[in-house]
Amino acid sequence: MDELPEWMYPPRDEGWFAEDLDHLPEAPKHTELIDGVLVFRGWPQTSWHSRVGSRLTCALDERVPDGLSAVSGMTITLDRRNRVEADTLVTRAAYDGDRTWFAPEEVPLVVEVVLPETAHRDHGVKLRKYAEAGIPHYWVVENEGRQPVVHVYELGPGAAYVPAGIFRGVLERRVPFPIAIDLTMLVD
Repeated sequence: MDELPEWMYPPRDEGWFAEDLDHLPEAPKHTELIDGVLVFRGWPQTSWHSRVGSRLTCALDERVPDGLSAVSGMTITLDRRNRVEADTLVTRAAYDGDRTWFAPEEVPLVVEVVLPETAHRDHGVKLRKYAEAGIPHYWVVENEGRQPVVHVYELGPGAAYVPAGIFRGVLERRVPFPIAIDLTMLVD
C-alpha cells in the first residue's frame, strides 16, 4: 500500500479532534483518538478478553444503584484531542440510543481489560488521562493464569490515581458504590 486512504488524512492542519470520530465511517471498529492521533486496535480480540469484558459489564449493570448503568465499547471525550474507548464504563447519563460518547463528569468508573497490545495504554496513558479528566475510579483487569485480577485505583490529590487494592477471587468495594463480584464467574 503506497498511499493512505483519503479518510485517514486529518480534516484540518491542527489534526484530528474528538468530534471527528463521528464522521469516519470507514475507520476500523474500536478507533480511538489519543493526543490528536488516531489509534486502531491492530490485534484481534481474544476470547478471554471478550468473555471477561462482557461478563463484567453485565455483572456491574446488575449491581449498580438506580440512576447508573454499565455499558461496553463506548468512548469518553476527555478533551478536544482525546476520545478514548473504554472496555466497560459506568455512567449516570440517561439512555440515549443515538449517543456515541460520554463526558468524564458522567462517568464515575472506567474499566479496561488488558490485552498485550493495550497494556501500555491501559497501565500508563489511559491511567493518566482518565485521572486528569477527573474520573474518580479506574479498574484494570489483568489475565493472571487465565484468572482475572483487578487493580483498583481511586482519584487522589493532584488529579492522579492512587492504588486502592488488587483483587483476586472476589472484588468487594464500597466505592463508587457497594459491590461484590465473584471474579471466577467471569471466566467459568
